[in-house]
Amino acid sequence: MKRLLLITGALVAFMTSSVTAQDIKGAVTGAMKSMGGGTSAGSGGEVAAGLKEALAKGVGNAVQTLSKSNGYFGDGAVKILMPGKMQQAAEILSKAGYQKEVDDFILSMNRSAEQAAPKAKPIFEDAIKNMSFEDAQKILNGGQTSATDYFKAKTSSQLAQAFKPVISDSMNQAGVTRSYKALTDRYTSMVPFAKMDALDLDAYVSQKAVDGLFVKVGQEEANIRTNPAARTTDLLKKVFGN
Repeated sequence: MKRLLLITGALVAFMTSSVTAQDIKGAVTGAMKSMGGGTSAGSGGEVAAGLKEALAKGVGNAVQTLSKSNGYFGDGAVKILMPGKMQQAAEILSKAGYQKEVDDFILSMNRSAEQAAPKAKPIFEDAIKNMSFEDAQKILNGGQTSATDYFKAKTSSQLAQAFKPVISDSMNQAGVTRSYKALTDRYTSMVPFAKMDALDLDAYVSQKAVDGLFVKVGQEEANIRTNPAARTTDLLKKVFGN
């Protein structure tokens, strides 16, 4: 139990400090050795438990960040923009005096995504709970995006299904679909022969919200794998002292 707490604590500490991929592997090995254990199969379950704890904190941080006001809207890396075919129309409408309407529409899409983001937490928790020892080993020893790739494979479809009803309800209340139709109608009346294809806004915003979530999860993973270590606790000093 003491050894498990040491490993878990070290990995959780990595989520709030910055370490390299080699540091993670070295720290786990060091934690094992410091308690008189090796990296044998018998201790593998403890390593997996520690990694799961660290991943849970990482995805929790990502979800919490995006759930806040401006979680999506205020972050250029995940901000939901006009649908591709509507971007040129938005530029024309903005120049014609409809900038506020365009801005309000974009804000509404992002607010809907922020309301849906909390739905991701239990889905990620289940994915972590069901992670096998082999999955944990692949993530620990894998490439720069192995944890993010794991979550994408295990949760993408569930996230889209969970997000869509929340986003649909939020956008209905905000009148987003009506706003979109009003903007497209104005555009087609201003531009001769212009035509806008039908768009499933709920599906579009849901997919962009999920994409943005994985961007954040990827940032959390990068924080573990690439940044220099900050050995600010006795635990980290003990682990890296081996």
